[in-house]
Amino acid sequence: MTAGGSPVAYQRRLRSELRRAREAAGVTQKAVAEGLDWSPSKVIRIETGAVGISTTDLKALLAFYEVKDEAVVELVEIAKASRKQVWWDKHRPHFRPAFFFLIGLESSASVTRQFQSLLVPGLLQIEEYAREIIGLYDRDNPDIIERAVRVRMERQERFFENGARIFYVLDEAVLRRAVGGKEVMRKQLLKLKEMNRLPQVRIQVVGFDKGAHVGMKGSFIVYEFDEEGQDHAIYLESSSGDTLIIQNNPEENSKYVELFVELETLASAEGELDEIIDRVIAESFS
Repeated sequence: MTAGGSPVAYQRRLRSELRRAREAAGVTQKAVAEGLDWSPSKVIRIETGAVGISTTDLKALLAFYEVKDEAVVELVEIAKASRKQVWWDKHRPHFRPAFFFLIGLESSASVTRQFQSLLVPGLLQIEEYAREIIGLYDRDNPDIIERAVRVRMERQERFFENGARIFYVLDEAVLRRAVGGKEVMRKQLLKLKEMNRLPQVRIQVVGFDKGAHVGMKGSFIVYEFDEEGQDHAIYLESSSGDTLIIQNNPEENSKYVELFVELETLASAEGELDEIIDRVIAESFS
């Protein structure tokens, strides 16, 4: 059983395998619901990952698909692994479920590509910067702000321990916006230089001199997974609300990977970040 270390990776693998088993059996979701005396919504929610699946229901589903014994054992083990405890479980009562699903994707991805047009990405933020940003959304609840800051700092620590590769392209506006004041921003820019020295991290910048570019449509993240059959996941940020795309859509996935490659080509060379940041600090934050 090889599905990565995160329960979210196992959940994605299980969802993919169940969809594949149903298609191989040549039955519709409606036929499955009728055959097992389930509601159609239950089948749909299991396949989309909106709900978990018990061992009893999983065995009934696999029997309906006439999946062989060996495969049944493996899928039952995957289902069990998908329900294991993770470090963020202790924070679940305080945040929306969608937030933890995103952390799960982040922790199980083998490669992450992120373009950010406005803010320093969360995994690169210093504590003071994170507190300033998080405080924009919860000004009246200091306890929630502090908890969210602690979660973000723990996300950073654990993510960069696992060695997954992460590539960033930032608009120059990210470097020049004085979030938290000059001293905080100076410290934040120095942190970017430090993070860029990690072997699995690459940070590039699209300068103002490049004019209009495709990244101005909005910030986005592309998560890629090693496990065979695992779809990409795309996270889109916008002022009207964020969107997570997790269904298998090769055309949509390719579009955002191509966008990122275009931005990489437009951005500064790999070794130029220190020079760019030193210039920004000298001009704006010294």
